[in-house]
Amino acid sequence: MGSLSASLNIAIGSLLTEQGAIETTSNNIANVNTPGYSRQRANFSETSPIEIGTLTLGTGVQLQDVTSLRDSILDLRVNQETQQQGKLNAFLGGGQQIQALFNETAGTGLQGPLSAFFNSFQQLSVNPSDPTARQSVITTAQNLARTLNQTSNSLTTQQQNTDLAVKQSVGQINSLTTQIAQVNIQVAAAVGGGANAGAFIDQRQQLINQLSNYVDVSTVDAGGGSVTLTTSGGTPLVVGGQSFALTTQPNTVTGFQDIYSGSTNITSQITAGQLAGQLQIRDQEIPSIRNSLDTLAYNLSNAVNTQQQAGYDLNGAAGGALFTPLAQQTGAAASLKVAISDPNKIAASGGPPPGNPGDNTNANALLALQNQQLVNGQTSLAYYSGLVFQVGNDVSSAQTQQQSGGLVLQQIQNLQGGVSGVDINEEAANLVRYQNAYQAAAQVTSIINTLLQTTINMVAGT
Repeated sequence: MGSLSASLNIAIGSLLTEQGAIETTSNNIANVNTPGYSRQRANFSETSPIEIGTLTLGTGVQLQDVTSLRDSILDLRVNQETQQQGKLNAFLGGGQQIQALFNETAGTGLQGPLSAFFNSFQQLSVNPSDPTARQSVITTAQNLARTLNQTSNSLTTQQQNTDLAVKQSVGQINSLTTQIAQVNIQVAAAVGGGANAGAFIDQRQQLINQLSNYVDVSTVDAGGGSVTLTTSGGTPLVVGGQSFALTTQPNTVTGFQDIYSGSTNITSQITAGQLAGQLQIRDQEIPSIRNSLDTLAYNLSNAVNTQQQAGYDLNGAAGGALFTPLAQQTGAAASLKVAISDPNKIAASGGPPPGNPGDNTNANALLALQNQQLVNGQTSLAYYSGLVFQVGNDVSSAQTQQQSGGLVLQQIQNLQGGVSGVDINEEAANLVRYQNAYQAAAQVTSIINTLLQTTINMVAGT
């Protein structure tokens, strides 16, 4: 009777163990398409044997635990590459908007207005007294000034929109760190209670990966299943069950939002993630391009005004400024305006008063400005071409990095999937294996039950 009862216990233990393994396999199959799910594995162990005299008898099997299969190094690499992709994606989004302002083939940009402006002086030099040629100078000057105004204003608008996006990104970061802190508590509680924390760890890893898209994140194992998150500069984001919210405050100089952790300004410490890309567009790319436009507008308008004032208009009066004089270089592109509306005031003549209506000396001198090094040792068109090249190069470089980084990320995710991903064929094979073991254990249980019943009947009949 005792040996049969022991055998029945072994068989029942086997049934429960195989049932747990089947449940684990079913859970894997059910989550085959769940993002971030790490497949689970049922781990069996032999129960402690018993000794009867010189004999050592096994007592069966038990489901020791269920573990989630993941590679922490691959998880870390995915987060790191996600941070870089987030930065490049944000920079490209802003960079392509900037590039659209200088798309010469689509009719935007300054090359056409600049060329038309200088061509108007060539037409004027052919017939200095022609009203149409004189009006053309004013019209092309107005078009050039208007294009500079619009381009500079568009950059300002984009900068303001990017600043708003920075604030929104900080809000997303705070939302994610709050969620991670809550899941941290759940993981620690499950680990402390000896339960399987796999589902909670999967959830936390997904949230950390989303956070990595926004900001540079460093993950430190704090023990007990908990993790500590900081930025790469050491700013705390999550410690145990507590999250530390970032805040934004307007910069007293620029008016744009700076990022704070407590009372510390960490704006310059953000190096990766979408937030870093937005800061790069807002604080570096746009100011650099707008400064180049201001340099072009300031130097070109000063040179044209100086030469215009060196000649005489159709009435024999000394020429006045063609463009409204600019007090400073900063903001020149946005504020450039044409000061002359009367075509007769274009100073085409270079002769002394009262001037010669047919004299084109100063018209030729104004035309010659096209080939003079007016802006940082370059002609105005060459300087502008360099600006367009720089914008295109920045975008092209970011695209190249994004593509190569995307391939690296995909390769790491594939490796990660090989470790953590669910393979339907493998799970199907496991299901059959556990099913067969379960059926065999059930058969053993049935036989032992029959033997026990027979034994009981025999004892009862004596």
